[in-house]
Amino acid sequence: MAVKIRLARVGRHKDPFYRIVAADSRYARDGRYIEQLGFYDPSKPEKKAVIDEALALKWLLQGAQPSDTVRSLFSEQGLMTKFTETKLAIKKSGK
Repeated sequence: MAVKIRLARVGRHKDPFYRIVAADSRYARDGRYIEQLGFYDPSKPEKKAVIDEALALKWLLQGAQPSDTVRSLFSEQGLMTKFTETKLAIKKSGK
């Protein structure tokens, strides 16, 4: 099972609102998902994204692949930097 971290649209017509979810890559975009990691509201002037960092790191460390948009949202929040630092720390410890 290939797990992707991607956006699932739940907003109204011409008023987008997205959930950031971990889902099997075979599921539909707005279909079933394994776990919700946060949400993203692009209609706000500040383009607000709220992400549960602990859950996102857990899924990234288990091998989930973020979509391009989610990767940029994670980078803006500094989550991809934390992920690489955690991954290097695990590698150095020999686990």
